[in-house]
Amino acid sequence: MNQYQAYEGTYQGEKAVWLKAGRYEAVLLPETGGNLIAFKDVEKGYSFLREPEVGKIEEFKTSPGVYGIPVLFPPNRYEDGKFPWNGQTLQFPVNEEATGNHLHGFLHTVPWEVEELGTTEQESFVTAKIQVDENSRVYGHFPFVFTMKLRYSLSQDGLSQHVFIKNDGQQTMPRLLAFHTAINAPFAKESDSSDYKVKLTLGDRWELSERMLPTGRYQNLSAFDQGLKGEGVYPFAESMDNHYTAVPQQGRNRMELTDSRLKLTLVYDVGTSYKQWMIWNNGGTPGFFCPEPQMNLVNAPNVDLPAEEIGLFGLEPGEIWEETSRLYVKEAR
Repeated sequence: MNQYQAYEGTYQGEKAVWLKAGRYEAVLLPETGGNLIAFKDVEKGYSFLREPEVGKIEEFKTSPGVYGIPVLFPPNRYEDGKFPWNGQTLQFPVNEEATGNHLHGFLHTVPWEVEELGTTEQESFVTAKIQVDENSRVYGHFPFVFTMKLRYSLSQDGLSQHVFIKNDGQQTMPRLLAFHTAINAPFAKESDSSDYKVKLTLGDRWELSERMLPTGRYQNLSAFDQGLKGEGVYPFAESMDNHYTAVPQQGRNRMELTDSRLKLTLVYDVGTSYKQWMIWNNGGTPGFFCPEPQMNLVNAPNVDLPAEEIGLFGLEPGEIWEETSRLYVKEAR
């Protein structure tokens, strides 16, 4: 049997695309935000992404941002739902009552279209896309005409993600993006969460207000932050909803999660276009956490700092932006 397969099927009753490559398996749910809901080593029994429990797919639909790899566009929080852009202020719905902010944008809950799926001699792949125009429900809140594509491929080298955004409209559009990637810790059945350490290529930590919005100032790195930046820390040692600048090391921007029992490291290597990290661990509850590569500072359009510093980027009419990321496993050092 061909070790590379790509086919449409179902996942807990939902329309799905399945990718297989040797010992690896991945599943995309196009109709719920183009979420890559599963990435596994089926031979070893490793499950790297948080999936909904069997029979609880409705819980996933209620909170799609904490499973798999949800796309956040525009990402994270915006004060009072206000999004100033090019002389006008867009009004997003306030959907986080506790803070009075808008949270996580509009693309992780809407249907995407499967544009292409197939195999080569090296991989299996799927491309999902969404096209937003005046007839799209997204356009009512985010009035820009654009195409976004997510291409996932599976090979002996793990899972690769390619993001493509094209401005199809006549005005400059915001190019703010993140992925709320939900990583299992432990990812191996024979391990415990206490066997794990995580590290990130972070720089400074942003100070956040009670509404979880940046004040524009940095705060001193704690001993925990220093460990996260250095040799790694237990992912659930304290509650995290932390915001950092991203500082590439050796030209790469990445998260590394090491299983000390198995001497394995899961690497989440993201592109250097992501200028910030969020990291959230569900109040310090063992099981999963979310290292979120993010292009922009939280609430960036409302922050009076240089655009380059806070990742407040636009895309001109006709322009294209793209970036790649990869999840793979290596032997721990």
